[in-house]
Amino acid sequence: MNRQARLGMVATALAIVYVVWGSTYLGIRVVVEDVPPLTGMGARFAAAGLLLGVVLRLRGVDVRVSRAELLGAALLGLMLPLLGNGLVAIGESKGAPSGVAALLVAAVPLWVVAYRFASGDRARGWSVLGVVLGFVGLAWLVLGGRSQGDVPLVGAAFVLAASGFWAFGSWVQPRLTLPKDPFVLAVHEMWTGGVMMVALGLAVGESPTPFAYDARTWLAWLYLVVIGSMVGFSAYVWLLSNAPIGLVATYAYVNPVVAVLLGWALLDEPITAAVLVGGLVIVAAVAVVITVERPPKQAEDPALEPA
Repeated sequence: MNRQARLGMVATALAIVYVVWGSTYLGIRVVVEDVPPLTGMGARFAAAGLLLGVVLRLRGVDVRVSRAELLGAALLGLMLPLLGNGLVAIGESKGAPSGVAALLVAAVPLWVVAYRFASGDRARGWSVLGVVLGFVGLAWLVLGGRSQGDVPLVGAAFVLAASGFWAFGSWVQPRLTLPKDPFVLAVHEMWTGGVMMVALGLAVGESPTPFAYDARTWLAWLYLVVIGSMVGFSAYVWLLSNAPIGLVATYAYVNPVVAVLLGWALLDEPITAAVLVGGLVIVAAVAVVITVERPPKQAEDPALEPA
């Protein structure tokens, strides 16, 4: 594959992650109005993993993996689908607006810098400033929004915890033994995470009643399975293996804008002063961190060179 074609694939995958993931917060908010969050999202990822596996097999891709690769994929399934997406679903089921959830998840790059610092990697001054600014924005968003009645504290806490786990999964991924094919990785990451999520949901007493859900709920769930998981999640996993992490992380300040606008337009979620000010501070902080932490051009080139 030549360089231009590879750059085109990176740009396409990034655009998918930008737009699709911004819309998934809306889809989750619709689904959890009727569906228990863990079993609903677990079934979503399990179905998406199965369907993607079938598609890959029809294309002649061997989806078998070693035990070590399966364990690595399962760990990511725990961190990203279960503790990442699952906690977002719980947070939204407890009243967190979809746009606010997206803004809280935008803290992922801030968490990544914090993990790097904790592991002994010396952070740059501007990165530290960006992290501090970002968490100030998060505090303003949650506490200011709570005073205006539009950000439930418990729901926000679940979503903020989800962003921390999602960041840890993204940060630890290069350190794990994983399938070399990113789409095979997505299959095993999604089905293992989905099965764990369903099992946990049943263990804590969730009781799904699929025949009682209306067409709106099912359409939102199917959108999450096909577009959100099979397309969006696979694009993200592919990007992590084929593009610099600094470039991939830029989705964090595009998704919230998409999510806030969709929530406002389709679910009448208010864009309050807390959402506007806190959101702008968070997005600005994430932009600072990503810009400062982006590797030099020489370090970025190999990820975009022909394989």
